[in-house]
Amino acid sequence: MSTVFVVDDEREMVELIALGLKKRGFTVIPFGSGDAALAAIASHDVDVIITDLNMKGISGLELCQHVVADRPDIPVLMLTAFGSFETAVGAIRAGAYDFVTKPVEIEALAIAVRRAAEHRSLRGEVRRLREVVANTRGRGDLIGASPAMQQVYQLIDQVSATDATVLITGESGTGKEVVAREIHNRSKRSAGSFVAINCAAVPEPLLESELFGHAKGAFTDAKANRPGLFQQASGGTLFLDEIGEMALVLQPKLLRALQERKVRPVGADTEISTDVRLITATNRDLEEMVEDRRFREDLYYRINVIHIPLPPLRARGGDVLLLAQHMLRHYAAVFDKKVVGVSAAAAERMISYDWPGNVRELGNCLERAVALANFEEIQVDDLPEKIRSSRHRQLSGTELPELLTLEEIERRHVIRVLEACNGNRTDAAKMLGLDRKTLYRKLLRWGVNEE
Repeated sequence: MSTVFVVDDEREMVELIALGLKKRGFTVIPFGSGDAALAAIASHDVDVIITDLNMKGISGLELCQHVVADRPDIPVLMLTAFGSFETAVGAIRAGAYDFVTKPVEIEALAIAVRRAAEHRSLRGEVRRLREVVANTRGRGDLIGASPAMQQVYQLIDQVSATDATVLITGESGTGKEVVAREIHNRSKRSAGSFVAINCAAVPEPLLESELFGHAKGAFTDAKANRPGLFQQASGGTLFLDEIGEMALVLQPKLLRALQERKVRPVGADTEISTDVRLITATNRDLEEMVEDRRFREDLYYRINVIHIPLPPLRARGGDVLLLAQHMLRHYAAVFDKKVVGVSAAAAERMISYDWPGNVRELGNCLERAVALANFEEIQVDDLPEKIRSSRHRQLSGTELPELLTLEEIERRHVIRVLEACNGNRTDAAKMLGLDRKTLYRKLLRWGVNEE
């Protein structure tokens, strides 16, 4: 459980907070001054610091500034008088993670502490994953350390040493072709060709010719003999993506080619021997298709010798950040931008999102984020709107009005300044220390209209 420093020169307040947090599972270390807390940071693995604003000796703001300068990984929660937005803004500028108003509601404080501890843990995870990506090449283009991916790696290790036919299943965008290429690259056929075709992308009348080739004169545009993909992949691997989309009429011909290791080009009189290792993939339920007589049972058992199910990205936990860091390096090079990581706040949104498009959608997200990035780390505003809004809210302003997010604090303060300036945005921007464009963007994001 998280270790929390509670700093306040009022002994009764420290004891009250310490007792409440201990009952909720936190390890609490009390301090009567900011100086004592600063001296203890070096010898304690502290996760969160709670400090009162006004104290003898160094104030809470000064303590916060010291922590931000020396230990920016430790979030600071500030205790302040209720309704003091100016004080809250000062705390934010000093680097506080959040603030809680007095009188302190222990349950609200515990939730804030838990959030801050999770934030610190997430920042540490982002930093660790960045180092992992920098120091390891992984398995080709496969990136992931989750238990689900460890099972995939184990199957790849086992099947790569054989010539067995492999069926890879999983949702669209999970990386089925990446796994197929990894199997090929690690197999004894790696010196041969890896030939891939998407069965759903080729019209039914042409797919037979693509797979098996055709003889001169077989049809109107057949002006010469043309080898099919089985011949092109001979000695290597043939990957048939979206095998579930193959027409029933063509399935017996594929089955014969696999069983006999021979193909007959369209319009030819003789068969040609082939030597391919077949890997297929689909996002369809082939067993259900077999039951509905939309896929041949004999072909299903022929291609499903080894089955590798790929997990969706939402089931891979921290792999989202590991993949994101890997992709970020690629797109930073593509756009020639110095973007080296993902901020903790952006990482939190990315982990909360379900990723229905899986790894393909994540790649799209990172390409967009790097293109828009203005800083060395991807920020929340760089992410697509649906991902920015994916954060699971545990509290609402009506339930706990005294515990506000930093974004809400800023929004309310800006609106108060804008009202004081009678709606003049140029004057408000000057008072807030912002340029006018930045203020306009914030108001647009918050949905504040011209009135």
